[in-house]
Amino acid sequence: MSLPVAIVVLAHNEERRIARCLASLPLGDPAFAIHVAVNGSGDGTARIVADHAARHANLTLHDWPEGGKARSWNRMVLDTLPAGLPAVVLVDGDAEVAPGAIAALLAALGNDARANAASAPPLNGRRAGHYRRLMIETHGLFGDLYALRGSFVDEMRARGVRLPVDLVGDDGLVGALAKTGLGPLSRWREDGVRPVPEAGFRCEPFDPSDPASWRMQYRRMISYAVRHFQDRIITAILRSHGPAALPERLASLYPSYLSGFRPRSGLWWWFDRQALKRMSGAALSA
Repeated sequence: MSLPVAIVVLAHNEERRIARCLASLPLGDPAFAIHVAVNGSGDGTARIVADHAARHANLTLHDWPEGGKARSWNRMVLDTLPAGLPAVVLVDGDAEVAPGAIAALLAALGNDARANAASAPPLNGRRAGHYRRLMIETHGLFGDLYALRGSFVDEMRARGVRLPVDLVGDDGLVGALAKTGLGPLSRWREDGVRPVPEAGFRCEPFDPSDPASWRMQYRRMISYAVRHFQDRIITAILRSHGPAALPERLASLYPSYLSGFRPRSGLWWWFDRQALKRMSGAALSA
């Protein structure tokens, strides 16, 4: 008997949306093993997940005090799940999975032996159409919802390839690993990620009338700026040494790179400045 497909939900302080996320998943279906990693949360996310787990045998709560999406990604996908899974589906705790999306992602992997990952586009938000077209054109991968071939995850585990625990987001690096087949950038091929337009997810859109949305967007823009600079470091590592050389913490390499980084012009100038300040502080404590 084959193992069930694993669905991994990574959730940090998502008590407002986690119930809707869980309701969009195949609760009670034995063909899926759903694991929710609540990481570093100080709200009621774990309690809500525990209530659902008490009613659905295929749902397991993992309540971890340590925060950080990349850290929890490693711990869940590489350290907790068994080997030999047909596929692993990753879902953000604030995302609602569209009906049929998981089946579409799995079918895409089944129909395309070249793909290590299958990605779903956003279905709502002001720029959803733009991101949908971009994902198709670039074979992009959104961290909110994507699927990995089980053998690809097994190979990551066997080679000791892990995400740096201070990585901002997971989608950029996971997409690169899928496109290179865990090799150097010279092995890049776009068909390593298969975009699946018939799949999709919904997230809470930015609300310009809500001050909390503005505060969240401000923090998010700084995080995006940090990710921009992290991506430059990761690209250099993958180009020269391959993913086996990724460090446990990218901050350990900041002193070698920060002097060569400058803020971009225009809208990003302010956020890049804040990102570089944050990274400089992380370098001192690394």
